[in-house]
Amino acid sequence: MSVYRRLLDLESDLRSRSVFLFGPRLTGKSFLLARTFPRSPVYDLLRSDVFFRLASRPGLLAEELAARRGPSTPVVLDEIQKLPVLLDEVHHLIEQRGLRFILTGSSPRKLVRRSANLLGGRARTRRLHPLVSAELPSFDLVRLLNHGGIPSIYDSTEPREDLEAYCGTYLKEEIQAEASVRNIGNFARFLRVAGLCGGELLNYEAVANDAGVPARTVREYFAVLVDTLAGIMLEPFRATKKRKAIATSKFYFFDIGVGNHLAGRVSVRPGTEAFGRCLEHLILVELRAFLDYTHDGRPLTFWRSRGGDEVDFVIGDETAVEVKGTERVSERHLRGLQALADEMTLRQRLVVSMDPRERLLNGTRVLPLRRFLDRLWAKELL
Repeated sequence: MSVYRRLLDLESDLRSRSVFLFGPRLTGKSFLLARTFPRSPVYDLLRSDVFFRLASRPGLLAEELAARRGPSTPVVLDEIQKLPVLLDEVHHLIEQRGLRFILTGSSPRKLVRRSANLLGGRARTRRLHPLVSAELPSFDLVRLLNHGGIPSIYDSTEPREDLEAYCGTYLKEEIQAEASVRNIGNFARFLRVAGLCGGELLNYEAVANDAGVPARTVREYFAVLVDTLAGIMLEPFRATKKRKAIATSKFYFFDIGVGNHLAGRVSVRPGTEAFGRCLEHLILVELRAFLDYTHDGRPLTFWRSRGGDEVDFVIGDETAVEVKGTERVSERHLRGLQALADEMTLRQRLVVSMDPRERLLNGTRVLPLRRFLDRLWAKELL
Protein backbone atom coordinates (compact mmCIF):
# COMPACT_ATOMS: atom_id res chain seq x y z
CA MET A 1 0.00 0.00 0.00
CA SER A 2 1.28 3.50 -0.86
CA VAL A 3 2.07 6.03 1.85
CA TYR A 4 0.51 9.42 1.20
CA ARG A 5 1.46 12.77 2.67
CA ARG A 6 -1.86 14.02 3.98
CA LEU A 7 -2.52 17.76 3.98
CA LEU A 8 -4.45 17.95 7.23
CA ASP A 9 -2.23 19.68 9.80
CA LEU A 10 -3.08 18.56 13.34
CA GLU A 11 0.19 19.50 15.02
CA SER A 12 -0.48 23.25 14.96
CA ASP A 13 -3.96 22.70 16.45
CA LEU A 14 -2.60 20.57 19.27
CA ARG A 15 -0.29 23.31 20.50
CA SER A 16 -3.27 25.00 22.12
CA ARG A 17 -6.25 22.64 21.99
CA SER A 18 -7.32 19.04 21.85
CA VAL A 19 -8.88 17.85 18.59
CA PHE A 20 -11.95 15.95 17.49
CA LEU A 21 -10.93 14.25 14.24
CA PHE A 22 -13.89 12.99 12.23
CA GLY A 23 -13.91 11.20 8.91
CA PRO A 24 -15.62 8.24 7.21
CA ARG A 25 -14.22 4.77 7.72
CA LEU A 26 -10.93 3.94 5.95
CA THR A 27 -10.12 7.53 5.03
CA GLY A 28 -6.87 7.06 6.98
CA LYS A 29 -7.39 8.64 10.41
CA SER A 30 -5.55 5.97 12.41
CA PHE A 31 -2.73 5.72 9.86
CA LEU A 32 -2.26 9.50 9.83
CA LEU A 33 -2.07 9.65 13.62
CA ALA A 34 0.35 6.72 13.85
CA ARG A 35 2.73 8.47 11.44
CA THR A 36 2.35 11.95 12.93
CA PHE A 37 2.40 10.97 16.62
CA PRO A 38 4.23 7.62 16.77
CA ARG A 39 4.91 7.90 20.53
CA SER A 40 1.36 8.74 21.55
CA PRO A 41 -0.63 6.25 23.65
CA VAL A 42 -3.57 4.89 21.67
CA TYR A 43 -6.86 3.57 23.03
CA ASP A 44 -8.64 1.80 20.17
CA LEU A 45 -12.27 1.45 21.21
CA LEU A 46 -12.97 -0.93 18.33
CA ARG A 47 -10.92 -3.50 20.26
CA SER A 48 -13.26 -5.37 22.57
CA ASP A 49 -10.71 -5.69 25.39
CA VAL A 50 -10.02 -1.95 25.43
CA PHE A 51 -13.71 -1.11 25.14
CA PHE A 52 -14.90 -3.37 27.97
CA ARG A 53 -12.03 -2.39 30.27
CA LEU A 54 -12.79 1.34 30.00
CA ALA A 55 -16.56 0.90 29.81
CA SER A 56 -16.58 -0.96 33.14
CA ARG A 57 -14.33 1.61 34.79
CA PRO A 58 -13.75 4.89 32.91
CA GLY A 59 -11.47 6.16 35.68
CA LEU A 60 -8.79 3.72 34.50
CA LEU A 61 -7.96 6.20 31.75
CA ALA A 62 -6.79 8.83 34.26
CA GLU A 63 -4.87 6.26 36.33
CA GLU A 64 -3.01 4.86 33.32
CA LEU A 65 -2.13 8.26 31.95
CA ALA A 66 -0.87 9.35 35.38
CA ALA A 67 1.65 6.53 35.18
CA ARG A 68 3.06 7.69 31.82
CA ARG A 69 6.71 8.60 31.54
CA GLY A 70 8.64 10.29 28.80
CA PRO A 71 7.73 13.25 26.57
CA SER A 72 4.28 14.73 26.66
CA THR A 73 2.45 13.64 23.51
CA PRO A 74 -1.26 13.79 22.68
CA VAL A 75 -3.41 10.87 23.76
CA VAL A 76 -5.40 9.17 20.99
CA LEU A 77 -8.88 7.84 21.71
CA ASP A 78 -9.90 6.05 18.52
CA GLU A 79 -13.64 5.82 17.65
CA ILE A 80 -14.75 7.86 20.66
CA GLN A 81 -18.42 7.59 19.62
CA LYS A 82 -18.30 3.97 20.84
CA LEU A 83 -17.89 5.14 24.44
CA PRO A 84 -19.06 8.77 24.89
CA VAL A 85 -18.88 8.49 28.70
CA LEU A 86 -15.08 8.78 28.40
CA LEU A 87 -15.47 12.41 27.40
CA ASP A 88 -16.16 13.34 31.02
CA GLU A 89 -12.77 11.84 31.95
CA VAL A 90 -11.13 13.63 29.03
CA HIS A 91 -12.68 16.94 30.13
CA HIS A 92 -11.26 16.49 33.63
CA LEU A 93 -7.79 15.56 32.35
CA ILE A 94 -7.66 18.59 30.07
CA GLU A 95 -8.67 20.92 32.89
CA GLN A 96 -6.63 19.40 35.73
CA ARG A 97 -3.54 18.09 33.97
CA GLY A 98 -3.37 20.08 30.78
CA LEU A 99 -3.29 16.95 28.62
CA ARG A 100 -4.01 17.08 24.90
CA PHE A 101 -6.27 14.52 23.24
CA ILE A 102 -7.08 13.49 19.70
CA LEU A 103 -10.59 12.04 19.69
CA THR A 104 -11.35 10.28 16.43
CA GLY A 105 -14.65 9.08 15.08
CA SER A 106 -16.25 7.85 11.89
CA SER A 107 -19.58 9.22 13.04
CA PRO A 108 -20.35 12.17 15.32
CA ARG A 109 -24.04 11.20 15.16
CA LYS A 110 -24.02 9.20 18.38
CA LEU A 111 -22.21 11.93 20.30
CA VAL A 112 -24.72 14.56 19.25
CA ARG A 113 -27.74 12.31 19.71
CA ARG A 114 -26.72 11.36 23.25
CA SER A 115 -25.86 14.94 24.19
CA ALA A 116 -22.32 13.84 25.00
CA ASN A 117 -19.81 16.15 26.64
CA LEU A 118 -18.23 17.89 23.63
CA LEU A 119 -15.66 19.60 25.87
CA GLY A 120 -17.11 23.11 25.73
CA GLY A 121 -14.72 24.61 23.19
CA ARG A 122 -11.64 22.86 24.58
CA ALA A 123 -11.28 20.83 21.39
CA ARG A 124 -11.30 21.91 17.76
CA THR A 125 -13.16 19.83 15.20
CA ARG A 126 -11.26 18.71 12.11
CA ARG A 127 -12.26 16.42 9.26
CA LEU A 128 -10.23 14.02 7.16
CA HIS A 129 -11.47 13.57 3.61
CA PRO A 130 -10.69 10.98 0.93
CA LEU A 131 -7.45 11.51 -0.97
CA VAL A 132 -7.29 14.72 -2.99
CA SER A 133 -5.17 15.50 -6.02
CA ALA A 134 -2.43 17.29 -4.07
CA GLU A 135 -1.88 14.15 -1.97
CA LEU A 136 -1.40 11.87 -5.00
CA PRO A 137 2.16 11.65 -6.40
CA SER A 138 0.78 10.30 -9.67
CA PHE A 139 -2.65 11.71 -10.45
CA ASP A 140 -4.74 9.14 -12.34
CA LEU A 141 -7.95 10.94 -13.28
CA VAL A 142 -9.76 7.95 -14.76
CA ARG A 143 -8.97 5.81 -11.73
CA LEU A 144 -10.10 8.54 -9.34
CA LEU A 145 -13.35 9.14 -11.22
CA ASN A 146 -14.12 5.41 -11.26
CA HIS A 147 -12.97 4.21 -7.86
CA GLY A 148 -12.74 7.32 -5.69
CA GLY A 149 -10.16 8.44 -3.16
CA ILE A 150 -10.43 6.05 -0.19
CA PRO A 151 -6.71 5.20 0.16
CA SER A 152 -6.94 1.39 0.33
CA ILE A 153 -9.41 1.30 -2.57
CA TYR A 154 -7.49 3.75 -4.76
CA ASP A 155 -4.45 1.48 -4.36
CA SER A 156 -6.34 -1.78 -4.73
CA THR A 157 -5.86 -4.28 -7.57
CA GLU A 158 -9.56 -5.17 -7.17
CA PRO A 159 -11.25 -1.84 -6.42
CA ARG A 160 -14.76 -2.92 -7.46
CA GLU A 161 -14.75 -5.83 -5.04
CA ASP A 162 -13.34 -3.62 -2.31
CA LEU A 163 -16.01 -0.98 -2.90
CA GLU A 164 -18.69 -3.64 -2.61
CA ALA A 165 -17.19 -4.84 0.67
CA TYR A 166 -16.86 -1.26 1.92
CA CYS A 167 -20.51 -0.47 1.28
CA GLY A 168 -21.52 -3.74 2.93
CA THR A 169 -19.38 -2.97 5.97
CA TYR A 170 -20.89 0.50 6.19
CA LEU A 171 -24.39 -1.00 6.22
CA LYS A 172 -23.50 -3.52 8.89
CA GLU A 173 -21.24 -1.55 11.22
CA GLU A 174 -22.22 2.08 10.77
CA ILE A 175 -25.98 1.73 10.45
CA GLN A 176 -26.95 -1.48 12.22
CA ALA A 177 -24.48 -1.06 15.08
CA GLU A 178 -25.87 2.38 15.91
CA ALA A 179 -29.46 1.21 15.49
CA SER A 180 -30.04 4.25 13.29
CA VAL A 181 -32.34 2.37 10.91
CA ARG A 182 -34.95 -0.20 11.84
CA ASN A 183 -35.38 -1.91 8.47
CA ILE A 184 -31.98 -2.50 6.86
CA GLY A 185 -33.61 -3.95 3.73
CA ASN A 186 -35.50 -0.72 3.08
CA PHE A 187 -32.33 1.26 3.71
CA ALA A 188 -30.34 -0.88 1.27
CA ARG A 189 -32.89 -0.19 -1.49
CA PHE A 190 -32.79 3.50 -0.62
CA LEU A 191 -28.98 3.55 -0.95
CA ARG A 192 -29.19 2.30 -4.54
CA VAL A 193 -31.64 5.06 -5.43
CA ALA A 194 -29.57 7.66 -3.57
CA GLY A 195 -26.56 6.63 -5.65
CA LEU A 196 -28.48 7.31 -8.86
CA CYS A 197 -29.64 10.78 -7.77
CA GLY A 198 -26.22 11.94 -6.59
CA GLY A 199 -25.50 15.48 -7.76
CA GLU A 200 -29.13 16.18 -8.65
CA LEU A 201 -31.75 18.32 -6.97
CA LEU A 202 -33.34 16.26 -4.23
CA ASN A 203 -36.89 15.09 -4.85
CA TYR A 204 -37.90 13.15 -1.76
CA GLU A 205 -41.17 11.95 -3.25
CA ALA A 206 -39.45 10.53 -6.34
CA VAL A 207 -36.79 8.78 -4.23
CA ALA A 208 -39.51 7.40 -1.95
CA ASN A 209 -41.43 5.98 -4.92
CA ASP A 210 -38.32 4.35 -6.41
CA ALA A 211 -37.16 2.93 -3.07
CA GLY A 212 -40.61 1.82 -1.93
CA VAL A 213 -40.53 3.69 1.39
CA PRO A 214 -42.44 6.74 2.68
CA ALA A 215 -41.06 10.21 1.86
CA ARG A 216 -40.73 10.98 5.58
CA THR A 217 -38.51 7.93 5.97
CA VAL A 218 -36.43 9.01 2.97
CA ARG A 219 -35.75 12.34 4.67
CA GLU A 220 -34.61 10.49 7.78
CA TYR A 221 -32.38 8.21 5.69
CA PHE A 222 -30.65 11.17 4.03
CA ALA A 223 -30.11 12.69 7.48
CA VAL A 224 -28.48 9.43 8.62
CA LEU A 225 -26.08 9.53 5.67
CA VAL A 226 -25.08 13.12 6.43
CA ASP A 227 -24.80 12.55 10.19
CA THR A 228 -22.58 9.48 9.70
CA LEU A 229 -20.37 11.44 7.23
CA ALA A 230 -21.31 9.19 4.30
CA GLY A 231 -23.24 11.96 2.57
CA ILE A 232 -22.91 15.63 1.70
CA MET A 233 -25.90 17.94 1.49
CA LEU A 234 -24.98 20.87 -0.74
CA GLU A 235 -27.22 23.80 0.10
CA PRO A 236 -28.45 26.36 -2.45
CA PHE A 237 -27.12 29.91 -2.65
CA ARG A 238 -30.19 32.10 -2.30
CA ALA A 239 -28.93 35.71 -2.06
CA THR A 240 -30.14 36.76 -5.51
CA LYS A 241 -33.03 39.12 -6.17
CA LYS A 242 -33.82 39.47 -9.88
CA ARG A 243 -33.77 35.72 -10.51
CA LYS A 244 -35.46 33.90 -7.65
CA ALA A 245 -33.32 30.99 -6.48
CA ILE A 246 -34.62 27.53 -5.71
CA ALA A 247 -34.48 26.29 -2.11
CA THR A 248 -33.85 22.60 -2.85
CA SER A 249 -30.55 20.97 -1.84
CA LYS A 250 -28.32 18.58 -3.77
CA PHE A 251 -26.95 15.34 -2.36
CA TYR A 252 -23.58 13.69 -2.97
CA PHE A 253 -21.85 10.71 -1.37
CA PHE A 254 -18.61 11.60 0.40
CA ASP A 255 -16.57 9.59 -2.12
CA ILE A 256 -16.92 9.25 -5.90
CA GLY A 257 -16.24 5.50 -5.86
CA VAL A 258 -18.91 4.83 -3.24
CA GLY A 259 -21.43 6.83 -5.26
CA ASN A 260 -20.51 4.97 -8.45
CA HIS A 261 -20.85 1.57 -6.80
CA LEU A 262 -24.27 2.34 -5.35
CA ALA A 263 -25.44 3.79 -8.69
CA GLY A 264 -24.19 0.72 -10.58
CA ARG A 265 -21.70 2.69 -12.70
CA VAL A 266 -18.89 0.32 -13.67
CA SER A 267 -16.91 2.33 -16.23
CA VAL A 268 -16.53 6.11 -16.35
CA ARG A 269 -14.76 7.33 -19.48
CA PRO A 270 -14.22 10.77 -21.12
CA GLY A 271 -16.96 11.80 -23.48
CA THR A 272 -19.77 10.14 -21.52
CA GLU A 273 -22.51 11.71 -19.39
CA ALA A 274 -21.16 9.84 -16.37
CA PHE A 275 -17.75 11.47 -16.90
CA GLY A 276 -19.18 14.97 -16.52
CA ARG A 277 -21.20 13.95 -13.47
CA CYS A 278 -18.17 12.38 -11.77
CA LEU A 279 -15.94 15.32 -12.70
CA GLU A 280 -18.36 17.63 -10.89
CA HIS A 281 -18.29 15.25 -7.91
CA LEU A 282 -14.48 15.36 -7.93
CA ILE A 283 -14.41 19.17 -7.79
CA LEU A 284 -16.88 19.09 -4.89
CA VAL A 285 -14.62 16.73 -2.94
CA GLU A 286 -11.55 18.88 -3.67
CA LEU A 287 -13.26 22.15 -2.71
CA ARG A 288 -14.66 20.76 0.55
CA ALA A 289 -11.28 19.37 1.55
CA PHE A 290 -9.53 22.62 0.64
CA LEU A 291 -11.92 24.74 2.69
CA ASP A 292 -11.61 22.37 5.67
CA TYR A 293 -7.82 21.93 5.53
CA THR A 294 -7.19 25.68 5.21
CA HIS A 295 -9.75 26.49 7.93
CA ASP A 296 -11.70 28.64 5.48
CA GLY A 297 -15.13 29.18 6.96
CA ARG A 298 -16.85 30.39 3.79
CA PRO A 299 -19.87 28.29 2.80
CA LEU A 300 -19.77 26.07 -0.27
CA THR A 301 -23.10 26.17 -2.10
CA PHE A 302 -24.58 25.95 -5.59
CA TRP A 303 -26.98 28.29 -7.38
CA ARG A 304 -29.96 27.59 -9.56
CA SER A 305 -32.67 30.03 -10.54
CA ARG A 306 -36.25 28.99 -11.05
CA GLY A 307 -35.71 29.83 -14.70
CA GLY A 308 -33.09 27.09 -14.99
CA ASP A 309 -29.83 29.09 -14.84
CA GLU A 310 -27.33 27.17 -12.72
CA VAL A 311 -23.79 27.37 -11.32
CA ASP A 312 -22.23 24.21 -9.89
CA PHE A 313 -20.42 25.81 -6.95
CA VAL A 314 -20.36 29.17 -5.17
CA ILE A 315 -17.66 29.85 -2.55
CA GLY A 316 -18.84 32.48 -0.10
CA ASP A 317 -20.43 35.19 -2.21
CA GLU A 318 -17.45 35.99 -4.41
CA THR A 319 -16.27 33.01 -6.47
CA ALA A 320 -18.38 30.93 -8.85
CA VAL A 321 -17.18 27.66 -10.37
CA GLU A 322 -18.74 25.74 -13.24
CA VAL A 323 -17.55 22.24 -14.21
CA LYS A 324 -17.67 20.97 -17.79
CA GLY A 325 -16.43 17.65 -19.16
CA THR A 326 -15.88 19.11 -22.62
CA GLU A 327 -12.51 19.77 -24.26
CA ARG A 328 -13.70 23.08 -25.70
CA VAL A 329 -15.66 25.47 -23.53
CA SER A 330 -17.72 27.94 -25.55
CA GLU A 331 -19.95 30.89 -24.73
CA ARG A 332 -23.00 28.66 -24.34
CA HIS A 333 -21.35 27.00 -21.34
CA LEU A 334 -21.16 30.37 -19.56
CA ARG A 335 -24.89 31.05 -19.31
CA GLY A 336 -25.24 30.25 -15.61
CA LEU A 337 -22.10 32.16 -14.63
CA GLN A 338 -23.18 35.22 -16.59
CA ALA A 339 -26.67 35.10 -15.05
CA LEU A 340 -25.21 34.98 -11.54
CA ALA A 341 -22.79 37.81 -12.39
CA ASP A 342 -25.81 39.91 -13.38
CA GLU A 343 -27.17 39.40 -9.86
CA MET A 344 -24.07 40.25 -7.84
CA THR A 345 -20.45 41.32 -7.97
CA LEU A 346 -18.27 38.23 -8.29
CA ARG A 347 -14.54 38.44 -7.69
CA GLN A 348 -13.98 35.67 -10.19
CA ARG A 349 -15.82 33.28 -12.49
CA LEU A 350 -14.13 29.97 -13.25
CA VAL A 351 -14.87 27.09 -15.58
CA VAL A 352 -13.06 23.81 -14.91
CA SER A 353 -12.88 21.70 -18.06
CA MET A 354 -10.79 19.33 -20.15
CA ASP A 355 -9.56 22.22 -22.30
CA PRO A 356 -5.85 21.86 -23.09
CA ARG A 357 -4.88 25.45 -22.15
CA GLU A 358 -5.98 28.19 -19.77
CA ARG A 359 -7.78 31.12 -21.41
CA LEU A 360 -10.15 34.04 -20.78
CA LEU A 361 -13.60 33.95 -22.35
CA ASN A 362 -15.88 36.97 -21.85
CA GLY A 363 -14.43 37.69 -18.40
CA THR A 364 -14.55 34.04 -17.31
CA ARG A 365 -11.33 32.14 -16.71
CA VAL A 366 -11.34 28.71 -18.35
CA LEU A 367 -8.98 26.37 -16.49
CA PRO A 368 -7.89 22.89 -17.54
CA LEU A 369 -8.65 20.44 -14.72
CA ARG A 370 -5.06 19.85 -13.67
CA ARG A 371 -4.29 23.57 -13.79
CA PHE A 372 -7.29 24.33 -11.60
CA LEU A 373 -6.30 21.71 -9.02
CA ASP A 374 -2.67 22.85 -8.92
CA ARG A 375 -3.64 26.49 -8.44
CA LEU A 376 -6.30 25.61 -5.88
CA TRP A 377 -3.89 23.78 -3.60
CA ALA A 378 -1.19 26.41 -4.17
CA LYS A 379 -3.76 28.85 -2.66
CA GLU A 380 -3.75 30.99 -5.77
CA LEU A 381 -7.50 30.84 -6.44
CA LEU A 382 -9.47 31.04 -3.20
